[in-house]
Amino acid sequence: MEPRNQTSTHEFILLGLSEDPEQETVLFALFLCMYVVTVVGNLLIILAISSDFHLHTPMYFFLANLSLVDFCLATNTVPKMLVNIQINNKSISYPCCLTQMYFFHFFGIMDSVLIAVMAYDRYVAICHPLHYTTIMSPRLCVLLAGGLWVFSCFISLTHILLMARLVFCGGNELPHYFCDLTPLLKLSCTDTSVNKIFVLIVAGMVIVTPFICILASYARIIMAIIKVPSAGGRKKAFSTCSSHLSVVSLFYGTTIGVYLCPSSVGTALKEKASAVMYTAVTPMLNPFIYSLRNKDLKGALRKLINRRITSSS
Repeated sequence: MEPRNQTSTHEFILLGLSEDPEQETVLFALFLCMYVVTVVGNLLIILAISSDFHLHTPMYFFLANLSLVDFCLATNTVPKMLVNIQINNKSISYPCCLTQMYFFHFFGIMDSVLIAVMAYDRYVAICHPLHYTTIMSPRLCVLLAGGLWVFSCFISLTHILLMARLVFCGGNELPHYFCDLTPLLKLSCTDTSVNKIFVLIVAGMVIVTPFICILASYARIIMAIIKVPSAGGRKKAFSTCSSHLSVVSLFYGTTIGVYLCPSSVGTALKEKASAVMYTAVTPMLNPFIYSLRNKDLKGALRKLINRRITSSS
């Protein structure tokens, strides 16, 4: 029998974050609030940047892309979990599982590489300010963003094609709240060595390489900031990077722990906690991290809200 026929009617059971009904009620309220904040915050960032001509710069262009990706990443996982809790049905069909996994990897890769691109943007702005507009031209920004969307699509599709060849003939319970690659591979009763090798290759390309590039960029940035003669100049230069460093710590700290640590030291609880960080917490916090310390963005948000209030009245 072909693998596809064996898995065409297969369903997985997403065990979620807890099987205790009382805890699930609390989790439902918590994640619903987090998701609403994520949607409102990231959409406000996108609207503020698109409506203010002064924010049509490379830094804010990539920030708008990051907000869109964060919104999509959270939307891919959190609503399904909320529905499962509400209707008390934790099953997900095999095709839906692969679809969710595809978009999870697609937006996860986008998130990781976009953060690295934003670090490069800050490096050029601080270390080569006189050539910034030449280097970070609109054409380059569009090529970087467009190339990233194509690259993410290719890698995610390859993941799914490799998963589609596997046979799942054992248990069907996933100790997770969405279809993630690592727990799903553990349920396969066929050889998953090719999948695991590809996971390591992709992790090297989209996690380790961007992380090293970010460290290198900020090493050069710190050296440039130290050479700034005035304390005010150093403070201003560092303030433009502190928000981005917070996002880097949150995102890469969790993804490296999940996808690069040996499975022998990992647990289902650790994987779920880390997944919550980069699928729910980070997308929710990013709008606050980037807007609270950014006067231009706060000004654009105030203008946007005032315009909406004026037009509605």
